Amino acid sequence: MTQELIIDIATAKRSAETAEIMRRYNNVFQRHDPSALDELVADDCMIENTTPAPDGARRAGKAACVELWSAIATAPGTRFDIEETFVAGDRATIRWRFWMSDGSSLRGVNLMRVANGRIVEAMGYVKG
Repeated sequence: MTQELIIDIATAKRSAETAEIMRRYNNVFQRHDPSALDELVADDCMIENTTPAPDGARRAGKAACVELWSAIATAPGTRFDIEETFVAGDRATIRWRFWMSDGSSLRGVNLMRVANGRIVEAMGYVKG
């Protein structure tokens, strides 16, 4: 029996590009340095935030998205632990744990989409 291996070079290349963008995006929160956001976020970016429940607030446009992520990245006494980043083509899933300044934490995921080398969509979900 012959086993066939199919490699889609275009999808692999797109996945590698998305993975690099997600690495740089995650570094914003790991380093508490939002300076890279301007070049990572598309003009038409859209965020559905984790709060308020049940649907989360919607942010539209580069300025609104950069403002929100900058505030999260620089919040005093907080940190993100990136548990896993999974990339497939132009989409990524980031599983994370966010530690607040009082020592409590939330676990959640972000569903991300990239187009033309920039983040165009992010939807955040938390457990509980």
